Amino acid sequence: MRLLALILGLALVVAPAARAEDGYDLWLRYKPVEASVRAAYAARAAAIAPTRDTPTMKVARAELERGLIGLVGKPASAAAGSRDGVILLKTDGADAALGDEGYRIRTLTVNGRTTTVIAANRDVGVLYGVFRYLALIQTRQGVDKLDIASAPKVKLRMLNHWDNLNRTVERGYAGQSIFDWWRLPGHVDPRLVDYARANASIGINGAVLNNVNAKADSLTAPYIAKAAAVADTLRPYGIKVYLSARWSAPIEIGGLKSADPLDPAVRAFWKAKADELYRAIPDFGGFLVKANSEGQPGPQDYGRTHVDGANMLADAVGPHGGVVIWRAFVYSHQQPDDRAKQGYSEFKPFDGQFRDNVVIQVKNGAIDFQPREPFHPLFGAMPKSNLGMEFQITKEYLGFSTHLVYLGPLYEETLKSDTLAEGKGSTVAKVVDGQLDGRKLTVMAGVANIGSDRNWSGSQFDQANWYVFGRLAWDPEASSRAIAEDWTRMTFGNDPRLVTPVVAMMMGSREAAVDYMTPLGLHHQMGRDGHYGPGPWVSGGPRADWTSVYYAKAGPDGVGFDRTPTGSNATAQYAPAVGACFADLKCVDEKNLLWFHHLPWDYRLKSGDTLWDGMVKRYSAGVAYVDGMNRTWATLAPYVDARRHAEVADYLKIQRDEAQWWRDASIAWFQTFSKRPLPPGEKPPAKSLEYYESLVFPFAPGQGG
Repeated sequence: MRLLALILGLALVVAPAARAEDGYDLWLRYKPVEASVRAAYAARAAAIAPTRDTPTMKVARAELERGLIGLVGKPASAAAGSRDGVILLKTDGADAALGDEGYRIRTLTVNGRTTTVIAANRDVGVLYGVFRYLALIQTRQGVDKLDIASAPKVKLRMLNHWDNLNRTVERGYAGQSIFDWWRLPGHVDPRLVDYARANASIGINGAVLNNVNAKADSLTAPYIAKAAAVADTLRPYGIKVYLSARWSAPIEIGGLKSADPLDPAVRAFWKAKADELYRAIPDFGGFLVKANSEGQPGPQDYGRTHVDGANMLADAVGPHGGVVIWRAFVYSHQQPDDRAKQGYSEFKPFDGQFRDNVVIQVKNGAIDFQPREPFHPLFGAMPKSNLGMEFQITKEYLGFSTHLVYLGPLYEETLKSDTLAEGKGSTVAKVVDGQLDGRKLTVMAGVANIGSDRNWSGSQFDQANWYVFGRLAWDPEASSRAIAEDWTRMTFGNDPRLVTPVVAMMMGSREAAVDYMTPLGLHHQMGRDGHYGPGPWVSGGPRADWTSVYYAKAGPDGVGFDRTPTGSNATAQYAPAVGACFADLKCVDEKNLLWFHHLPWDYRLKSGDTLWDGMVKRYSAGVAYVDGMNRTWATLAPYVDARRHAEVADYLKIQRDEAQWWRDASIAWFQTFSKRPLPPGEKPPAKSLEYYESLVFPFAPGQGG
């Protein structure tokens, strides 16, 4: 009860109007609507009918009151039917089409009075409906004749926090972890309530609290108690907690000599651990597992398979309704001919052998969250298994938090890709939401970009990536442009003189980053370890496939990774028609050209440019786009509060400098192989190649701890 009182108290706090905006309120700012339309909205929200006395219905009502106080003025108290403009929140379980989490918002006449009914089968659906209703007002849509029904297409819509127990965040660029393990469980940071509100507003219903590079300590009794306190805070908002499980936990905290999944003692350890977790957290979601990848322990250490490992854990959590999410980001200690083939090679043979409560979580591409990758070949290749999507929200390879790169187009590009696995229209989205193969246990996960910074994500525009992830997890076939417009209106304002140019900036920003970083299908050209800045010269070290030269394969004869049948034959991992297109220079989209082909420097692009000239021009085009964003943003000062405008302006200047650095360093490196002059009008790099190679950044953020 003390916790719920805290939640409700925070929900009703309205920030003073004079407070400078810093981004903390995200897209839930609830600023007053214009006087010209306020009366019309207020008339439809004159009162809120009494609601059921459950934790989720309480926070739904509190959120509605908070939103209406901010948007149109405080609603009067009234019983349903006493006047026009009543909002009725109800659960009746009568609409099977809505499932457990969907909602319906309708304008009805109840007892002769005009009423807005937000209905669902379960309380959490009402909460989602409340956020949708408030968003309609925030984006200045009509609320007088409503008939909206919406239900999520993906069952588990999750954030994966790569947060460590010491509050460092691997690949995190927004400060410390928001989970203060040291003070938990005695003190729960009130910020977690706003974290839950933000997630619920976009339909996220799960959070993995700790890094996939997990510590076994997370599964000890003290840390289970800490996780339980977090779970208690998130539960009213429909969010379950999950934990990353370290495979060697039976040895490290269980006193065993083995973590072999076929060892009865190991199986008993995990069963007992699952029982302990569910006693503390009755709705615990389950385990996320990174095994036998990047040095992490796993079942292969004992000659066992991913199936052996995943199914053992699934048997432990299954009686409690839990799931096991087993990551497909794996590659063996043996040097492969092509790392892009590893995930498919290790998982495809086991299709149909995993338990029903196991989900194989697959990154959008086969390498590692690159600025652009073709879709992972496992999508469409495992119809008898639950396959989930893993996107990255934090921008490990895309400029961290200081580059404005809206990831909606990246997500949408992947989700719309056609696997052709069962004919035309077999999109990745239909694999992820279960349509293609009739799968019921579906997952979309995003590696979170959230930290302790006041603006949550390190920059104002990185909030949009959190937002668009949630929206696309709810509906993987939604439009990233429409979502960008909603976010802009809710985050900055509804003036079309602001909305139109901001959305245009956002929609082109990802392609610009691809151009100034890795044009024409180049990939993994970043600096070593921290992945900050350009590093196309990176070579040596413990593994060839941790270097840039492994992927670019630049030489006097050309550049690019041959994945056609004459090379690694990775194209054979796709459906025949897809693979054939990727392997055919007349068919492959040039955006993926050097991903699949090693080509001479004088190869002619569709533009008529040589490959070398085309590369240089694309590097420069990326820089030019960032120049344009700087100019556009400068003109928007009248429409954005001064504090946030200044922060974005500063970051855009950083992005401009770093885009130029990327362009110049990359051209300096590749020109040593092409031996060709720059195209007419292109300026040479500002510094020597030796200068760029000499730069080191041992304290770049996001490297964990």
